[in-house]
Amino acid sequence: MASSIGNEKSVNPVLRISQLDALELNKALEQLVWSQFTSCFHGFKPGVLAHIEPEVKAFLWLILWRFTIYSKNATVGQAILNIQYKNNLSQTEKYQPLSKHQKLGYLIFTVGGRWLEERCYDLFSSRQLQSFCKIKRCINFGAGLLRLCGLVNFLIFLQKGTFATLTERILGIRSVFCKPQSIRQVGFEYMNRELLWHGFAEFLIYLLPLINVQKLKLKISSWCLPLAGLSNSENTLAAHCKECSLCGEWPTMPHTIGCSHVFCYYCIKSNYLFDMYFTCPKCGSEVHSLQPLKYKIEMTELHA
Repeated sequence: MASSIGNEKSVNPVLRISQLDALELNKALEQLVWSQFTSCFHGFKPGVLAHIEPEVKAFLWLILWRFTIYSKNATVGQAILNIQYKNNLSQTEKYQPLSKHQKLGYLIFTVGGRWLEERCYDLFSSRQLQSFCKIKRCINFGAGLLRLCGLVNFLIFLQKGTFATLTERILGIRSVFCKPQSIRQVGFEYMNRELLWHGFAEFLIYLLPLINVQKLKLKISSWCLPLAGLSNSENTLAAHCKECSLCGEWPTMPHTIGCSHVFCYYCIKSNYLFDMYFTCPKCGSEVHSLQPLKYKIEMTELHA
């Protein structure tokens, strides 16, 4: 891999977005490895890994470091994006891989730093002694100072495009391309399809909020179901009182809207608040007035 790169001047600079994408891919990989590892302990007693979680994470990250930075001079995210680390402290113009001290330093700053932060939080969270409180304040001050330095380093990175993390700047390691980047040839037909699809998707995003989906669904359901009569007689109303016209269940707090059908109070109220032009899905009648049902319905009729 190192032999495929010429001198430092011929190496194309790595884009800022590529370096940030590599960091995000590394985080996604760590989350995936941890979720797969914890899924192996679903059958065990809950909280079996709680006491040794920082050590288990450090062991997993150590394995990742062994097969990425130590052996290939690149993380998994960098390998996907054709990027690797180079020794920026070397005086020669040719590509130089990371030294053993830089690899061990990367391990200490990344794996050891995160383990120390998590373990110190567990150690000092329940201690109330004055000496422990002083140590905790010192650790919190140091952590805040490191975050401030990381923020300053990120602002410098946005300006110059090198050393995306504070660890890279301290160790003197820089991201470079493994191979020269080739120009992607994109066909006109492919670009035309992409433009048409994106235009159609934007049109749908603009159009869909303007469509009253609830009313359209009720309208279609009223067409598919046979129309019921609009009789307001007591016998017709009592015949429809055994189920809600919206949810199909036994009506809770039954109400009517002026037609011969009955609704649950919460069903009709939520639909009417959502659409002031709500109509009955059975007969298409509009809401004239929301009135509670005055007829007594026995629960024994449900089994009749």
